[in-house]
Amino acid sequence: MKAVVLEEFGGPEVLRVAEVDAPEPGPGQVRVRARAIGVNPLDGKIRSGAMRDVFPVSLPAVLGAEVAGEVDAVGPDVTGVSVGDAVFGFSDGGAYAEQVLTSSFAHKPAELSWERAVALPVAVETSDRVLRLLGVKSGETLLVHGAAGAVGALAVQIALASGVRVIGTAGAGNQERLAALGAVPTTYGDGLVDRVRALTPDGVDAVFDVAGRGALADSVELRGGATDRIVTIADPGAAQHGVVFSGASERDPARLAEVAELVARGSFTVDIGATFPLADAPEAHRTTESGHSQGKIVLLP
Repeated sequence: MKAVVLEEFGGPEVLRVAEVDAPEPGPGQVRVRARAIGVNPLDGKIRSGAMRDVFPVSLPAVLGAEVAGEVDAVGPDVTGVSVGDAVFGFSDGGAYAEQVLTSSFAHKPAELSWERAVALPVAVETSDRVLRLLGVKSGETLLVHGAAGAVGALAVQIALASGVRVIGTAGAGNQERLAALGAVPTTYGDGLVDRVRALTPDGVDAVFDVAGRGALADSVELRGGATDRIVTIADPGAAQHGVVFSGASERDPARLAEVAELVARGSFTVDIGATFPLADAPEAHRTTESGHSQGKIVLLP
């Protein structure tokens, strides 16, 4: 099968397509013929080597954590799924390939496209995990850095559904999109503290940093100097600010299925920023790293 292989750390150009052996499912696993593969900002940070201390990677490696497609092989001790079923979930090993193993997956609703299905696993798991860590409650104010991306936008919607007021930072081109989701939008960059204080003079109760754009010092200031209730999933300098970096995944296939149904019914919105053929993974990474994609970036094998 074809897979996108990382043999050295560097820019997007180090990703290349290679022929590799198709994986065989072990106990608890199914193999999926991929119809859509999720691309996440973390993939680029791993590719560049910037996250080696947080997420060690042995080279050569296949990147990617999300897959949606049809089951084409079922391993031992797997029940409730058959060859031909449409599923989506987290890959076991890399996902940038034509065939991918998974042991944490849900059935895809028929009304949900492959692209929107593959946009959910990381966004759902990360949003739920961080919102639990932050302990945000109805009536509180949450600041989300990078609120227009796939994870940020879903976190905004989950928090709003719980009665939380959300202020979201994003580029100028995404301000209307954030407002449409129900967040109070503002731009990131210089002057952020003053802009947020103008929107919420009483301060913010919690901060979720999805973007990793160096906003942690501002976040601590907006929390009155407190470092609790600030969580980043993207800034490796978290420890320098006394802030929690959360990276340990807590996967729940039942929760995936629940949110997929909400998206299929239109209760939650999932936007696709762009799609690329598998061979164009380098361009997909460039688009993700530009910070201007309005939604999930997806590879189509």
